[in-house]
Amino acid sequence: MVFLKKYSSVLAVTFSVILYFFFAHFLDRTHFYTLCFLWFSLFGCFYVLIKNKKTSFKTLVAIAVLFRLLFLFSIPNLSQDFYRFIWDGRMLLNGLNPYLSLPETFIQQNLKPVAEASVLYDGMGKLNGSHYTNYPPLNQLCFFIAALFAQKNILGAVIVLRILIILADLGILYFGKKLLEKLNLPIKNIFWYILNPFIIIEMTGNLHFEPVMLFFLVWGLYQLHLQKWIFAGILIAFSVSVKLIPLLFLPLFYQYFNQHKSSKKWLPTFKGIKNLSLFYVIIIGTTLLLFLPFYSQELIANYANSVGLWFRNFEFNASFYYIFREIGYWFRGYNEIAIIGKISPILTILFLIFLTFFRKNITTISVITAMLFGLCFYYFTATTVHPWYLATPLILSVFTKYKFPLVWSLVIILSYQAYANNPWKENLAFVFLEYILLFSFLGYEIYANYSLNKIQKKL
Repeated sequence: MVFLKKYSSVLAVTFSVILYFFFAHFLDRTHFYTLCFLWFSLFGCFYVLIKNKKTSFKTLVAIAVLFRLLFLFSIPNLSQDFYRFIWDGRMLLNGLNPYLSLPETFIQQNLKPVAEASVLYDGMGKLNGSHYTNYPPLNQLCFFIAALFAQKNILGAVIVLRILIILADLGILYFGKKLLEKLNLPIKNIFWYILNPFIIIEMTGNLHFEPVMLFFLVWGLYQLHLQKWIFAGILIAFSVSVKLIPLLFLPLFYQYFNQHKSSKKWLPTFKGIKNLSLFYVIIIGTTLLLFLPFYSQELIANYANSVGLWFRNFEFNASFYYIFREIGYWFRGYNEIAIIGKISPILTILFLIFLTFFRKNITTISVITAMLFGLCFYYFTATTVHPWYLATPLILSVFTKYKFPLVWSLVIILSYQAYANNPWKENLAFVFLEYILLFSFLGYEIYANYSLNKIQKKL
């Protein structure tokens, strides 16, 4: 026992290296129970590393980089999306606008606009290949860089994409640490994100580009905390231009720009409204400017149609939506996704309005907390919640007192049970278990923090 305690971190790193290597090179996502064993074992090692106070900050950084490099030469085994990334990048390299055409159309006409077209189409699957791309321009730039360095080699393109994601995570580490310092929070909190097996596997391993989005978002929040809101607006626009999710956060800055620091209150002022308006103009204007090179009459229709599909057609790992869907079956006898998919965004907007005007968002921490709950409400009511979506709540939680996204990052693996079936099919018992564990911990945290706040007010 003394040996285990003394060398716990060394053992945790050693076991993690073995497990990550197996995960990267030998795992098939249809082997659900093997996947769960690896996943929960890695989280156990992660917990040991985080809780060892003797391990230095630099050592934890080195360990985080090591774990990511174990995936460098592997093909993603839990997601097919990277094939579409490579397709879009090579389309750009060949001077073609990826927003204006479907991979399916080229394949049906026996045309090959990019190298390895048939392999890429088969890899992305018919569902992906039959829809217009919905990846914003800076995301497309990353795909283009991969095509530039690996025009005819899929593994080479994967390596380039993976390096970009690793660099983005290092950027999150750098600016996340600086923001934690400014907020007087423990700097090691950043490792709840950087060392999290969910982040390493879903982002570095499966090539989802949330880290690039989050790099710009965290950098932007850091600049905003320094009151450099013009530069912050540009950075947040860059974040939107990788993934559209940060657009949800824009209303939540209202009180922050209208705060009265001397009295810790907020009321709308001419200066506050003016600066906030300019902040929004910078974000929207910069985003539109980045889309400009791709502009055509078809772009808006194709892009809106592609994004809208997520609300009208797709269902995966939802929580409250599945309850609403069952109620619809009882009363109407068929799936009401077309109606519920339209209601969910409206509920999110109403909740964001509530957070904007009825909750104090005058400090950086309070704004980030509002962002966390606003985004999670959206996911709780959404029709589709893919595992990699949780990267944003997870990084936001680093700067707050709430840790329920950590629990979600652990139990989200239960959603992969759907891929153990051929054809693909969800077992709602696993979805129920995932969300009952999540909501139980969320309820506990809300109650604990509410009780703590009451005690602090009395004191």
